[in-house]
Amino acid sequence: MKKYTLKKADLQKEDDVSARQTRFTIDYRNQLNPAQYEAVTAVQGPSLIVAGAGTGKTRTITFRVAYLVELGVKPESILLLTFTRRAAQEMLRRASILLDSRCEKVAGGTFHSFANMVLRQYAPLIRFESTFTILDQGDAEDVVNLLRTRMKFDTRERRFPRKQTLFEIFSKSVNTHQTVKHVLKEEFPHYEDFLEEVLALHKAYTAYKAGHNLMDYDDLLLHCRTLLRDHDQVRNTLSERYKYIMVDEYQDTNRIQAEIVQLLAARHRNIMVVGDDSQSIYSFRGATIRNILDFPETFPGCGIITLEENYRSTQPILNLTNEILRRARD
Repeated sequence: MKKYTLKKADLQKEDDVSARQTRFTIDYRNQLNPAQYEAVTAVQGPSLIVAGAGTGKTRTITFRVAYLVELGVKPESILLLTFTRRAAQEMLRRASILLDSRCEKVAGGTFHSFANMVLRQYAPLIRFESTFTILDQGDAEDVVNLLRTRMKFDTRERRFPRKQTLFEIFSKSVNTHQTVKHVLKEEFPHYEDFLEEVLALHKAYTAYKAGHNLMDYDDLLLHCRTLLRDHDQVRNTLSERYKYIMVDEYQDTNRIQAEIVQLLAARHRNIMVVGDDSQSIYSFRGATIRNILDFPETFPGCGIITLEENYRSTQPILNLTNEILRRARD
């Protein structure tokens, strides 16, 4: 296979990425457009990659994984966080085909799977056993309903919120960093008369989970954030383990996920997030567009690279879309 040499001037010095000449098996410069190439080779420090639909975002991430591995970065020290497990698996599969099986050793998965892995190791620090059980949404709703019945909130003349509604209120409170009271008043005002009962039920639900070594999906993120924030040794250990962090679909992260990323990268600042500030669609699950808009302020001096060359749509479609976006606020 033909080797390609990257000149010293193209490399930045770092402990585990030396500035010596590196011989590459992949011709990165000719297989990527200029913006993609810049994103792939931006190794040190924070980077924000603004990638619209059809601009080769997945290709860019895939090539960057391969590039880091070819530079000599240990695959185990690369963390790729994605929105779905399937997306992470597909990117690492492509990187392995592009380069070799070393890419399969890259740590890739969702925020929830990463949090689960961390908590299995460090749960005793937050007074949980490492053998905690994860409640899926259906299980969590059943626990809420059990407590609802025990507290006799289902026997009132006026209809008390159903278990699905109650869990939605509790979950949105966690993911949006808002109080249960605020969520109830703003989004479920027709249940505002039950405020005291809902608050009591939320307190009981939290206590029940702690007493029975249970975590729902929201708890995985919440407790992971707590570990990283409140335990320096855990944060430093994980930051040392994962020296290069990449996050896909950053526009669809919530505040807790953004804080997890910030805590992991605070020590080395080798963080690259990829997202499209024009297509955040998961606000109903707590996602906030502010994470991507505020990234340059969170990581001062970050590089901002925009992928604009579209490979998916025809020009008339792009013209219409660009005009719509031009009139959009924020």
